[in-house]
Amino acid sequence: MKLHDVPPAENLPQYKNVPSHAGNRVNGLGEKEKRRPSRVFHALGRPGYPLAGLNAFFLMNNTAGIVWQAIKYRWRLRNSNGPIAKTQLEVQDKSQMAKQIKGKAIEFGAGVVGITDFIETDSYDDIDNRFPNAICIGNPMQREEMLHVPHARAAVEVQRVYGEVADVAIKLAAHIRSLGWAAYAYGDPRSTDILQIPLAIRAGLGELGKHGSIITKEFGSNLRLSTVATNMPLSFDQPIDIGVEDLCASCRRCTVDCPPAAISDEKQWVRGEYRWYVDFDKCVPYFSANFGCAICQEVCPWSEPGRGPSLSEKLLSKRDSKKTK
Repeated sequence: MKLHDVPPAENLPQYKNVPSHAGNRVNGLGEKEKRRPSRVFHALGRPGYPLAGLNAFFLMNNTAGIVWQAIKYRWRLRNSNGPIAKTQLEVQDKSQMAKQIKGKAIEFGAGVVGITDFIETDSYDDIDNRFPNAICIGNPMQREEMLHVPHARAAVEVQRVYGEVADVAIKLAAHIRSLGWAAYAYGDPRSTDILQIPLAIRAGLGELGKHGSIITKEFGSNLRLSTVATNMPLSFDQPIDIGVEDLCASCRRCTVDCPPAAISDEKQWVRGEYRWYVDFDKCVPYFSANFGCAICQEVCPWSEPGRGPSLSEKLLSKRDSKKTK
């Protein structure tokens, strides 16, 4: 991968007037009490948050190809909601209905899909989520395009797949509404009201990696997420253990390859949870100047196509052998 020669954060005009560690403070770094998240970035139409200038710089620092892909999928998201059929399908078996809905998601093009419930900390503190359930969807990106990170070519692929996975959510939400239940498709990470990674982890799509992104067995971190929020009664999937913790505890690939050194080898307290955390105030200036970066996701061993299942099996087997000794 060829990295761009980018000035350090303090040389970006959009970052000069930002209070030190503002993003980390808003994110709740060091806090041991649970609370709902606050908006810190990707908050279109909500002025006043600390990194608004940097967010504007990120949006302006795009090529025509990136903008075109973003316009296309944001246009699709006009269909995120819609009329609900007057006749409501009675759900007698939540497990069977969940199986049918996940089958529909795959039919519509989902790469991976899982279902969980919404909890208070899944949405930002300035909105009230009215849906009890979340259907989480993930679609892979083309690896050959993503190996060009951090570059506009990779960013075009990111936007393309955001549109693709949003299409799945839009079609699935429309299908659920046709059955008489409310459903809303979330797809745009720049203005959405929910945190899709925690939802997807609880829905069994994968585990949190050291680089702050979800790692799935099928695609590693080389995927993008969307969510359908609904009141349709559905059974829930459970979080999975594929061995991510075992690898991240010793692997330093993303830590070493992160240009602004934003990834830590130690977990930290964040809003009452002890977990992996990426230093927001180191990451985002580089992220904004380099088309969304994504180096950490692509250097991750899990993201190499076809490697995930065997890597998971090896890690879990190694763990079991240690227990029997």
